[in-house]
This record gives sequence, C-alpha cells and structure tokens, in this order.
Amino acid sequence: MTQQITSENFESIVAKEGLVVLDFWASWCGPCRTFAPVFEAASERHPNITWGKINTEEQEELAGALAIKAIPTLMVFRDGVLIFRESGAVPGPVLDEIVEKVSALDMNEVRRQIAEHEAAHARGECSHDHGHEH
Repeated sequence: MTQQITSENFESIVAKEGLVVLDFWASWCGPCRTFAPVFEAASERHPNITWGKINTEEQEELAGALAIKAIPTLMVFRDGVLIFRESGAVPGPVLDEIVEKVSALDMNEVRRQIAEHEAAHARGECSHDHGHEH
C-alpha cells in the first residue's frame, strides 16, 4: 500500500519512527512506469513500512528542494534520518535487500557517525566533497 506524498505532508511522513521508502516519479518517465509495480509489490511484502510516491510534476518545489535530478529516485528514511538515496529503477529483490539492510542498522551508531561528521565539517575537516565550496 502506497500513499501520495506532497510538500504538505512530506516532513510529517519522513519524521515517523521506522522506515519510510519514497519513490520520486513522473508520468512521462518510462523507467518510472516500469518501476511502479515493483515498488507497489514491495509495499505489499513489507506492510509495516511507510511507502510513498512523489509525482515530481505536481511536486516540483519538493523535488527541487531535495535536489532530485533524475527519476525514478528512491529514498529510504529511518527514524527521520535519510539512510539511502539512489536514482534509477531497482529490481524487486534489490529493493527488499535495501529495506532489510536499513532495518538492521543500529540507529544509535548512525546518529553518532552523523554527529561526528557534522562536527568535523564544522571544524573544516570534512574529507569528502558534498558538491559545495568550503
């Protein structure tokens, strides 16, 4: 079961506890149409997860704010934290594997790593490129 995500409900949906899997798509996008039944089937296999679809044509502002450059784009949040993001359709078994891996994460460890990274970034010690000037 999937639900439509808009700029109005995005924040409250991704802030939920547990997993939230989002599919950014458009009606003119062939790979999006191919991926849609894969995404829907995965939502049926994992009913305890929130599955949402964002129509990038109707939600241009939201897609822009999230820097969606290609579709379909898949985003997976857990407990309000973006854990996974990838452009391109993924096969059903790969989608299941992503869900299982994100479900198995130790979120305390994830938050610790994020805090360390943000502290290093604030000190100017960030060692990788975020696509912006330091």
